Amino acid sequence: MAAHAVSVDGFITGRDPRPGHGLGDGGMLFDWYFDGDTPSGVFDGFRLSEPSARVFDALAGRVGAIVAGRTTYEDSDRFGGGSPHPKARLVVLTHRPAETSTRQTLVTTGIEDAIAQARDAAGGRDVGLMGGGVVTSALAAGLVDEIVLHQVPVLLGAGRPYFRELPAHVRLRLVEAVPAPGVTHLHYAVER
Repeated sequence: MAAHAVSVDGFITGRDPRPGHGLGDGGMLFDWYFDGDTPSGVFDGFRLSEPSARVFDALAGRVGAIVAGRTTYEDSDRFGGGSPHPKARLVVLTHRPAETSTRQTLVTTGIEDAIAQARDAAGGRDVGLMGGGVVTSALAAGLVDEIVLHQVPVLLGAGRPYFRELPAHVRLRLVEAVPAPGVTHLHYAVER
């Protein structure tokens, strides 16, 4: 499953993302995590609107492991040696060595191997994908079943795009669209 907050013009960061500032000037992409009055049942500290909490917690509750790309990993300060998800193991996909903790797994042999290791770690739960490069590689390899866009009503104008160039069209079927304060949740199934 690929789920990410994204601007209307398709960016998952603003300008100048870097370690310690993973979203660059696009921090408003995550405002909806904290602008509500309903505590998340999965992520401590998240206070979402009721519709966002319902969608977010249902999806996040299914995840057992996360595959993140090297850029996401570094820009997120290596997730403090843990994972972006409180109950999921982190698999980092990279082409060069990286320092990881015992709670993280490094894979340098491609998206297929990274997802296979994440599936083993997930214990029958879903594998979540983080970062535009990882999502695009997994889509190209036919390894994505669902895409969720938490679309924030802003045009960032620049930043890192969620989707990169793909070798072919990818058809999607809308499963659910949920409007909520500050975000619209668009859940798609990938058609084969």
